[in-house]
Amino acid sequence: MALNPAVCSVNDVQGLRKATTFHPSLWGDFFLTYQPPTAPKSAYMTEKAEVLKEEVRKMVTGAKEIPDILDLVITLQRLGLDNHYENEIDEQLSFVHNSDYDDKDLNLVSLRFYLLRKNGYHAPSDVFKSFKDEEGNFVVDDVKSLLSLYNAAYLRTPGDKVLDEAIVFTRSQLEVVLDSLEPTLADEVSLALQTPLFRRVRILETRTYIPIYEKEAARNEVILEFAKLNFNLLQLIYCEELKTVTLWWKQLNVEANLNFIRDRIVEMHFWMTGACSEPQYSVTRVIMTKMTAYITILDDIMDTYSTTEEAMLLAEAIYRWDEGAAELLPEYMKVLYLHLLKTFDLCEDELGPNKSFRVFYLKELIKILVQANSQEIKWRDEHYFPNTLDEHLKISRATVGGFQVACSSFVGMGDIITKEILDWLLTYPELLKCLSTIARLCNDIKSTEREQNGAHHASTVQCYMLQHRTTMHGACEKIKELIEDTWKDMMNLYLTPTERPKLIAKTIVDVTRTADYIYKKTDAFTFSHTIKDMIAMLYVEPTLF
Repeated sequence: MALNPAVCSVNDVQGLRKATTFHPSLWGDFFLTYQPPTAPKSAYMTEKAEVLKEEVRKMVTGAKEIPDILDLVITLQRLGLDNHYENEIDEQLSFVHNSDYDDKDLNLVSLRFYLLRKNGYHAPSDVFKSFKDEEGNFVVDDVKSLLSLYNAAYLRTPGDKVLDEAIVFTRSQLEVVLDSLEPTLADEVSLALQTPLFRRVRILETRTYIPIYEKEAARNEVILEFAKLNFNLLQLIYCEELKTVTLWWKQLNVEANLNFIRDRIVEMHFWMTGACSEPQYSVTRVIMTKMTAYITILDDIMDTYSTTEEAMLLAEAIYRWDEGAAELLPEYMKVLYLHLLKTFDLCEDELGPNKSFRVFYLKELIKILVQANSQEIKWRDEHYFPNTLDEHLKISRATVGGFQVACSSFVGMGDIITKEILDWLLTYPELLKCLSTIARLCNDIKSTEREQNGAHHASTVQCYMLQHRTTMHGACEKIKELIEDTWKDMMNLYLTPTERPKLIAKTIVDVTRTADYIYKKTDAFTFSHTIKDMIAMLYVEPTLF
């Protein structure tokens, strides 16, 4: 007879549990009381920033020459100021797109291509063929042009062969010259080789680029000062949000005694800030952080801590979504479950009467996650290996949480997000599948070896190994190629005209960038000491002005 965890003794259940190996929080209660040193100057910073913003606006509208427009737009984007001038930048890039421009300067051609595609224009890649010799080799004689071409090439779509070739060529050339470059340019090249410009998390790029821009001889002092003030004001907003979610998380831990799951609330907010960094999305970031917390808790309970019987009871309660279902659960799950219901009820109040209906979609996203987790548990218990990678991804794309995080980002946004858009998102459109595929594959490459030390379902890496009879190293290399192909598909969808607001595709791409960052070198969410310095730069250390 199967053991019923709802009625058996604690010792009996404990004997069935799998050990957890998550390191404790690196931050504890630090952000409950922390206030950036710039906080007393917030009124002055706000007033000064408004003055500088209008000065920069005149620069944007006053730029007439294409090289000047391109240089100004890329600078504003990297410094995190472009959201203040969306309409003006759209007008300038429309002018650039409609202008005859047959320049022989590869740096400018690459920058034009990069900015047009980034802004949604399907700029043709054939423009780069004129920079090849008769043998089909690229002819580039300066590092700046190499770097611009390298960054531009990563906005490739399926069939952009010239851009595929450009990446191979520029990467090899940049690696050769890296050690001979002066420090500032060497830092730029090294950063690009780690992560090309288009894939960088925007707020982290801002924090990293401000000190780089400050050293440039051609810097604009007004833009630089505005960038510093703008970041410091954002930092104050982020720290207030972090105080809110840290207090919420602490209360949840006290009530439910969740000392067996990853205590990563700071890292969760950090991740969500990368996905939606603008000041107007404060409510969005808080909702996304709480959603990510529940995604993490459910993953750790169902995948690592609970028995199979307990996990299925939790799944059944979530499908029912009412307080009465708590009676199905063992005590530690009961408290968590009731807290989940309470949090979502409070979310309805926070959104207000006109938007409270959106919480329905958060509930549906949690149900989809739990259903997929239940299938993975079944695979694990039956020692089942999916026959193909595609079969695996149909389930494992949902359990990585990217779909849930991206969709939840729209719940807290303004009236531009309609019920029709939320309904469409729940149909799991291709753009969201690209995000989830990239997140799942990046996660599995970094976590497979660690997770297979204990009882666990087969990862995509193991599935590929079995399907293609290859080694783990060979499977990882092939999966990296699949990740690149999925980025191409995402870019193609990003450039495809649609009646939906540009914000939809832009946000999904932003969420994808954060997944790329978190799993770049390791599973930085699980081993969060690897991103501690970057978290400190975002929340603790202001930019000096």
